[in-house]
Amino acid sequence: MNTDTNKKNTIDFYKTAYLGKPKEAVEKYVGKEYIQHNPAVANGTQGFIDYFDKMQREYPEKTIEFLRCIAEGDLVALHTRQIWPGNDQYVTMDFFRFDEAGKICEHWDSIQQVPTDAANNNCMF
Repeated sequence: MNTDTNKKNTIDFYKTAYLGKPKEAVEKYVGKEYIQHNPAVANGTQGFIDYFDKMQREYPEKTIEFLRCIAEGDLVALHTRQIWPGNDQYVTMDFFRFDEAGKICEHWDSIQQVPTDAANNNCMF
């Protein structure tokens, strides 16, 4: 496993899908199997494509910033900031598993809205 290549491919995959080209992202970066653990997204590549196509239609002005990318073995973790309409901000942690061919084959995530008030002065980013 080449962790540097996996990190680059993970960011490219996510950015391509997030900015409105999920089918292209799947064709370039996903293997024969795609296991999805997010309960809001159907399992498999078509579920992923449908979800991101819908997000692009409904929220074309959304943005994403990649803050951290960490890789170990066949896993890559992303820490991102997403900004949606009305400055609605989210912090996300995404985890991707790669198959033996160097393609993404599994995804987990955790998403939290950034609160307006916090008990400390540390940001989530």
